[in-house]
Amino acid sequence: MRTANLVWHNWARNQHCAPVAIEEPGSDAELAGLVKQASTNGQRVKVVGAGHSFTDIACTDGVQIRLDNYRRVMSIDPERATATVQAGIHLAELNEALAARGLGMENLGDIAYQSIAGAISTGTHGTGARLRGLAAQVIGLELVTADGSIVSCSPAEEPEVFSAARVGLGALGVLSTVTLQCVPAFNLRAVEEPMRMDEVLDTFDALAGDNDHFEFYWVPHTGWALTKRNNRTDEPVNRSRVNELVNRTLMENVAFGTVCRLGRLRPAWIPRLSKLMKSGGRNEYVERSYRVFTSPRLVHFYEMEYAIPRESVVDVLKQLTSWVDNSGLTISFPVEVRVAAADDIPLSTASGRDSAYIAVHVYWGMPYEQYFRGVEAIMNRVAGRPHWGKMHYQTAATLAPRYPHWERFQAVRRRLDPEGRFANSYTDRVLGPIS
Repeated sequence: MRTANLVWHNWARNQHCAPVAIEEPGSDAELAGLVKQASTNGQRVKVVGAGHSFTDIACTDGVQIRLDNYRRVMSIDPERATATVQAGIHLAELNEALAARGLGMENLGDIAYQSIAGAISTGTHGTGARLRGLAAQVIGLELVTADGSIVSCSPAEEPEVFSAARVGLGALGVLSTVTLQCVPAFNLRAVEEPMRMDEVLDTFDALAGDNDHFEFYWVPHTGWALTKRNNRTDEPVNRSRVNELVNRTLMENVAFGTVCRLGRLRPAWIPRLSKLMKSGGRNEYVERSYRVFTSPRLVHFYEMEYAIPRESVVDVLKQLTSWVDNSGLTISFPVEVRVAAADDIPLSTASGRDSAYIAVHVYWGMPYEQYFRGVEAIMNRVAGRPHWGKMHYQTAATLAPRYPHWERFQAVRRRLDPEGRFANSYTDRVLGPIS
């Protein structure tokens, strides 16, 4: 345990807190013991994985539990295509372990250094019109609750707890182990190329529906979008490491980071600098799925993301591009657009509806509030749901009507954590105090 000079900050360095103690358990028994001790001491408990959330979801003035020593693979069953892992394992480690046994995850987001617990608890989703987010790939959980007991849950055992805890915001307890339904490992044929934004919007339904995974990035102050189409293939991997180095590291990080830094120094240059982003041309290759889905993120930023009804996406994007063009703001980061299928998880951003996701970013150190509030106002018109780990200005009062199973989650929360052991200022704001 560490008890002196305890200051924690997240990846984006926009959230800080000073826990009274930091603990790093390595076993279930240690994890349960820490929660019991905090309960005895009347302290709140929050868990942090990789710290990639942009909100204060992991902040606490109580006991902070870090999962750096709690990230082992417990078992992998290739025949059933299942894997059970400790909650702190990073997705990059999980992907490699699965690949070594001929397995993979059917869908992933674009960040691989998240912990599995953080990824599912905040609703990480990836893209694919027929595919659901990461939490929907979970088939079993173990959860340390407020009294230090361990609850095992699945669709057959404690089904209400299982349903809620897959996207639990850390408000129901501490995830101990996660069991995932995997798929046989597969390759993807990736086609990355710029397209005119008006063409993307005119053919969006076809692009999203005809590809296993589709996403695009609108470049503000231009009429261009950078598109990514990824489809399953039996073709062998043919991507060279030179191709990966040039496109993923040099172009997406080093060169883009330079553009962002120049834009921060001279915001008036941003519209002209933005035109450079479409200059890469077409890039096509075949690679293992998880190496296509995920990318290094060396450029730091702040992010807001909203899930909206899939059928609203083109109209919302037209409103957004018009608002940006007329706002007087200069935006250096592309706007990311993805899709996902509906699921039945109470606090999933895709709960009960096929969804499109619109993410906006601002380079680290630049002002963001005017931009983010303007975007949020547009999303509010279509009952948009914010990503739980990304910045937003919503409260429990504004969010509750947007989730048809809000009260189901709250009932599980009241049952498992009646004293608010796992609450903090973020959960008080977005879920409301436990009552």
